[in-house]
Amino acid sequence: MHKSKSMYPYYLVWPALIIYFIFFAFPALIGFYYSFTDWRLDRDTIQFVGWDNFKAIFSDKVLILALKNTLIFAVVTVIGKNIFGLLLAIGLNMKLKTRNVLRAVYFSPSILSILVISIIFTPILRTEGMINSLLGKLGLESLAQAWLTNPSIVVWTIAAVSIWQSVGFQMAIYLAGLQSISKEYYEAAKIDGASAWRSFTNITLPLLLPAININIMLTLIGGLKVFSEVYVLTGGGPGNASQVVGTIILRAFGEGNWGLGTAVNTLLFISVSVIAVPLIMFMRRKEVAE
Repeated sequence: MHKSKSMYPYYLVWPALIIYFIFFAFPALIGFYYSFTDWRLDRDTIQFVGWDNFKAIFSDKVLILALKNTLIFAVVTVIGKNIFGLLLAIGLNMKLKTRNVLRAVYFSPSILSILVISIIFTPILRTEGMINSLLGKLGLESLAQAWLTNPSIVVWTIAAVSIWQSVGFQMAIYLAGLQSISKEYYEAAKIDGASAWRSFTNITLPLLLPAININIMLTLIGGLKVFSEVYVLTGGGPGNASQVVGTIILRAFGEGNWGLGTAVNTLLFISVSVIAVPLIMFMRRKEVAE
């Protein structure tokens, strides 16, 4: 009887582990193997080619640009989503009469699919779209841009759309963290004569570290895996100016170059792991230290 009870938790874990292995671990291992082959649509046989696919990745200027754009997008969205999410959470944690309505308003875009958001923003961001028309009416024609066709700003435009869509979700996580902080800390700090800034840096930020860690990881991984925003808004254009790793993978598979596409996907997986795992360990140590 005692042995049966000790085995009970494993009965709950094994089904999840089996599903995880079948639908993630096993396909990932198979994909890792195929990334070292010349697997193509127009060939009946598959041959092992070693590092040839990875050499092709780093010798292709478009692929290098896609890696660069992916990193830019990830950094910009991590910073933007977390800063604006935290500011919104702090503002809507105050005693405002309309705070519940405002919370719902700011959170609502995160419920919608990024595909829907991108479709909505496509006409808004056109040269003759709503943003440029509004700038013209305000006498700010000099600020009007070709938001989706200017190669120098297109990645930043897509990042801004992603930030607008997701910032409400980060706000909700920060808001939950703020509400879990006891007001007694702030009352004690006020009695000691601490300023609002000192209370924020010495009380709010340290106690908000779990929420900060969660948000940074979610936004970082999401930024490195970006695809839908780029695909719907620009398709990787103009030219190849907004290509990211996700669109390169789609293009490779669409051309029937499955081995190369799998190699790019493997490189993305390794990049996310190399960046995310050390960052998780670092943030966990900071969280424990605080």
